[in-house]
Amino acid sequence: THCVSGCVCPHNQVLDGKGGCIAPEHCPCVHNGNFYNPGESIRVGCNNCTCRNRKWHCSQEPCLETCSVYGDGHYTTFDGKRFDFEGDCGYVLIQNSCGQQGTNQGTFRVITENIPCGTTGTTCSKSIKLFMDVSIFLNNCTPGLMAPGGTMPFQIRTMGIYRVVDTSNGLILMWDGKTSIFIKLSPSFQGHVCGLCGNYDGNGNNDFTTRSQSVVENVLEFANSWKVSSSCPNANRMKDACTANPYRKAWAQKQCSIITSSVFAKCHSQIEPNEYYQACVEDACACDTGGDCECFCTAVAAYAQACNELDICISWRTPSICPLFCDYYN
Repeated sequence: THCVSGCVCPHNQVLDGKGGCIAPEHCPCVHNGNFYNPGESIRVGCNNCTCRNRKWHCSQEPCLETCSVYGDGHYTTFDGKRFDFEGDCGYVLIQNSCGQQGTNQGTFRVITENIPCGTTGTTCSKSIKLFMDVSIFLNNCTPGLMAPGGTMPFQIRTMGIYRVVDTSNGLILMWDGKTSIFIKLSPSFQGHVCGLCGNYDGNGNNDFTTRSQSVVENVLEFANSWKVSSSCPNANRMKDACTANPYRKAWAQKQCSIITSSVFAKCHSQIEPNEYYQACVEDACACDTGGDCECFCTAVAAYAQACNELDICISWRTPSICPLFCDYYN
């Protein structure tokens, strides 16, 4: 139906933005700047949403929350708390045996082994250990297993660039074989875990809970409390890699500007890009021992993964920027 003189619609109709008039229930819904017609569905997190009568109607499935670690010690807890920590040791990312749970010995624990990946003291996660009924060691070689026998409570598969461990208790671990780790955890564990990934209680303000169950403000005090071996020295300061390697700063800023460019425009309104950009610059400055591409690509991929979690898929890799050989990965 066309609008009448002066683009005024008849009674009970509204403008459709294209010079016509439609009934209100035929209006589209909007998600991430895109318009969807009535009856169309999208996936948001783990839920399906359908456009009806100008509103999204979504299923209410409980979604797994994600803790991420990437590059030169950039952490985001289950409750969305971001922090940086550079420690050269093994650290507990998550476990469900915490100080206030009495005799509960816990059923799982994930440890990251951090090693130096530059001359400035910067560290990156290079291997992962998952302890359950069996022990799973992930490194750049074949995963190692130590098991007492019987049915395995997990499966290991490959998904794109990630090695994925699916467990039977609601924990999923994704690792790119380099420096990026994503841990997804079932809501059934809310408030019952601890470690560098926080306590998963919906409140990011108390995520800095030490091994002794004290809530602290200082990142170093919090993170050092979760080291696995007491023989490891405490990390005692945060280093500025671009100050230590000033000759790399301009190159790092130019490379990392892809995060704030139009390439990721669809994601900017949903996830603030500047923190990811700054982390990218720091990592690109820090990796001065031959890991230029690995550190830069990991940092950009972390932002792309965060966008993907919100169903915003960005095609950012090119033959000259962090290419992947699809035939190999397929």
